[in-house]
Amino acid sequence: MKGILRLFFITYMFTLPAFGAQYKAVLVADMDTGRVLYQENSNVQNYPASLTKIMTLYLTFDALEHGRLHLDDYLIVSQSAAAASPVKLGLVAGSKIKVEDAIKALTVLSANDVARVLAENLKGGKEGNFADLMTRVASEIGLSGTHFENSSGLPNDDQLSTARDIALLSMAIYKHFPQYWKYFSIKTWTYNGKTYTNGNRLLGTYPGCDGMKTGYTNKSKYSLVATAEQNGHHLISVVLGAENKDIRANVSVQMLNKGFEMVNGHAETVYSSYYVPVEKNNSNVAPTFSAAYVAATSGTNRNGNSVSVTNSASGKAGVQFGAFSSRSSAQAQVNNVKNTLGINTVIETAPNGMFRVRANGLSESYAQSIKQKAQNSGIDSYVFH
Repeated sequence: MKGILRLFFITYMFTLPAFGAQYKAVLVADMDTGRVLYQENSNVQNYPASLTKIMTLYLTFDALEHGRLHLDDYLIVSQSAAAASPVKLGLVAGSKIKVEDAIKALTVLSANDVARVLAENLKGGKEGNFADLMTRVASEIGLSGTHFENSSGLPNDDQLSTARDIALLSMAIYKHFPQYWKYFSIKTWTYNGKTYTNGNRLLGTYPGCDGMKTGYTNKSKYSLVATAEQNGHHLISVVLGAENKDIRANVSVQMLNKGFEMVNGHAETVYSSYYVPVEKNNSNVAPTFSAAYVAATSGTNRNGNSVSVTNSASGKAGVQFGAFSSRSSAQAQVNNVKNTLGINTVIETAPNGMFRVRANGLSESYAQSIKQKAQNSGIDSYVFH
């Protein structure tokens, strides 16, 4: 893959008081840079339970991004979907649910019947076909320890993932589909007169928490992905296999707290390493975010378009190098920007059908410097946020 910057990761050591024997794996990382701050057993495969729905949502957002779905479309509920095991919304076979409500049903309630509705409507009426797609996409974006058998996370011995993979997948949503990130921060949601509360206890209680997803089955125990932004740093924590809800919430808080201390310069670096291959089921191998982070947050999306510029100055700004009526014209601009400025860009479909050429995920200063270089080279551009 051209233009890939080899990111390195840094792992810090800290102690989580009295919880170590009460969970299976943990990880905390910087979402903007892919830097791993701490991990335990993050490459060991576990049952993901409803964290599976993060991939179901990833593929749903991809369909929205490329016009295969729209938020106000209605999805048909099959008999199979209606028969899904709880937790579920209780949809009746033959009824319909709006796409945006389906998204909220997954992010807030973690409804298994709605996950199956999305899977069947997105992949020819068969959840198994959708699960095959989920696994293939997982492999394409660098999730080396993940295999899916269903869209919901309902018990299946062959449905496996790792804390490292779940973190990468979550960051891929954050990078690829920022316009849909808001759905992970919804605290309550009302549907057909009934109000549902998000199981993520950190929403509304932890400073800066903006998502993301809970999970539970008898075999997986209690899991939580939590994200928070403070002082310009956006961190993600993953806790797998906690013994109860209190432990998963408390450990997530402990990890985020320590993570923010580290990125704010209040902790020493005691371990660093360049990329090494993943070794499955080996807790002594640090997570391989250097190459995998690039794969998950850059590279190509489902339609073969690259999804993010790769650079070390990450942030929430971007630079647009024009909008074009045809994809071929947009691709010519991509090539022009690459050859002239050395910048990797993406082609995005605008709401009016135009094709935008953009570099995403940049710091404000880096975006402004690119704009100035483009101007000096005669390439029209502007900075967006």
